[in-house]
Amino acid sequence: MYRVSILAILVMAMVCQLPSQLCSQVLSPEKKEILKSVEAHKTKLIQLSDEIWALAETAFEESKSSELLASYAEAQGFRIERGVGEMPTAFIASYGSGSPVIGILGEFDALPGLSQQPEPERNPLEEGKAGHGCGHNLFGAGSLGAAIAVKELMDQGKIKGTVKFFGTPAEEKFFGKLYFARAGLFDDLDVCLDWHPSATTKAEVQSSLALVDFTVEFKGQAAHASLDPWNGRSATDAMELYAHGINALREHVKPTVRIHYHMQQAGSVVNVVGDYARIWVRVRDTKRDGMLAVYNRIQEMASGAAIMANVDYEIKLVSGLHEVLVNRAGAKALLDNMKAIGDITYTTDEIAFAHKMQEVLNKPQVGLDATVRPLEVTVEHPMGASSDVGDVSWLVPEIRLGVTTAPVDTPWHSWAVVACGGMSIGHKGLIYAAKALAMTMVDLYQDPALVSAVKQEFKERKGDAVYTPMLPDGPPPIPGADQE
Repeated sequence: MYRVSILAILVMAMVCQLPSQLCSQVLSPEKKEILKSVEAHKTKLIQLSDEIWALAETAFEESKSSELLASYAEAQGFRIERGVGEMPTAFIASYGSGSPVIGILGEFDALPGLSQQPEPERNPLEEGKAGHGCGHNLFGAGSLGAAIAVKELMDQGKIKGTVKFFGTPAEEKFFGKLYFARAGLFDDLDVCLDWHPSATTKAEVQSSLALVDFTVEFKGQAAHASLDPWNGRSATDAMELYAHGINALREHVKPTVRIHYHMQQAGSVVNVVGDYARIWVRVRDTKRDGMLAVYNRIQEMASGAAIMANVDYEIKLVSGLHEVLVNRAGAKALLDNMKAIGDITYTTDEIAFAHKMQEVLNKPQVGLDATVRPLEVTVEHPMGASSDVGDVSWLVPEIRLGVTTAPVDTPWHSWAVVACGGMSIGHKGLIYAAKALAMTMVDLYQDPALVSAVKQEFKERKGDAVYTPMLPDGPPPIPGADQE
């Protein structure tokens, strides 16, 4: 009997090292139901993702993409609030009642100029059109899949509480979640989750960069550029002087700072002294306080450029982002579920697709890496990108996931991400994310101690800071809408 027991233990230990498809018996009944639900909706979730991928609608213009997600959620029994936060393409899909209230974020906006066929070489679907160069077609569909799986478990009476799917538009340009935050739409959440397409698979425990976007308009006096240029006051000169000042400043800021600008307008024709110029500027740093210090300095420099060119100027805030508040307690729970699911595996054709793309991009042909990574050490000043998820994380504990949807070393915000998001490599990441997030939500619904630990870490990291969204007064900058 003793020898048989030892053998049984050894067999179980070996089984639990296999992918979850082969050791699903170690999962709770509720998590097995989650996996079944996601698989049952898999075809439809991929279809939604592909339709949004083909639409490739950009910031605040995602009317069809938004409605695809909202309508499917509504068909599954969710209560839908459309047009929230003064944004026509924003919505909330809710189900259940009472506590805990768990949110999950979904994005669906594309990037301009990145149209691409689902092929490993550059080949636009429609020249000059937009494409999902950040994989948001996968993001929205995957998160909705997780919310639906949780809803179906509620229907079975196996978990209690409320689930809310947030359809959040315009992440790439206008940061739609800020308008959700301003309207108080996250205030009733206990915990929130999100995921993002990536070239690796891990529970995210690094922060992001705080950011501020603003424009500077210079206004001068037009004149003939040859006949009487002394009668002109050049707004273009002011913008060039301002840009020169920004570039000189780069040497004298901390290594964590990033400054970008886009010269949007500089006169109209060559033989007229330009009386109007506009530049869009973005400042980032790993901490909001550091970002604000550089922002203040750069605003002062606009005044100096205007004085030198003898023109007027006006600074207009577009919006600003907070850095992400990390939550390791939530990430640990997420990682446990990721380990239970196991690594994503790929077919020979998918690996060949990745190798070809890496060849075209002049990258090492190492394929895809979907190995579930261990929890990283959270560093004080991580470098990288920015996200309006950061603002959500200052209002409610945020659990974040990155899932492989593209080959190793793929440049993000590029045609290559678009290509992968429209085929099976991206689809596999979408389904993986839906499962991992939904399983983690089950833990939150069933384990009050986990929710308490997540909330306690959030409270400690936030300290006594008071969150205020960094937005100008007035409605969101909806294309075609009258703006004050």
